Amino acid sequence: MRKLLIGLVLTVAVAFGGIKLYEVTNYGGTAYYTRITTAGTKVTQRADDGSTWTDYRYSQRGYDEAGHARMLKFNGNKTRPLRRGAYLKLTYNAKKGVTRWEAVSDVDVPAKALARLN
Repeated sequence: MRKLLIGLVLTVAVAFGGIKLYEVTNYGGTAYYTRITTAGTKVTQRADDGSTWTDYRYSQRGYDEAGHARMLKFNGNKTRPLRRGAYLKLTYNAKKGVTRWEAVSDVDVPAKALARLN
């Protein structure tokens, strides 16, 4: 009985670990690079408790390392617009869209993407 219980616990732990591994690998994605050219669209949202917050949404073209384009939609997740002219590296997942972004310098942008951005 004890061996059966240990086997069951190990099976459940491996199953949950497999699910987590699937999520991590499946929600990664392709790196795209873009340059902020607009102030974005200001969006004010209200929480259930009545508090409000401001965010900025962007919809602009990004380029992968080979220079292929994709229209990307993402939020700045800041109370102010992103700096115009800033280069961003965005991770795009086919199921989730843009899952994260980070500011990078122009030297970190691949040559083919940089040529299409300028």
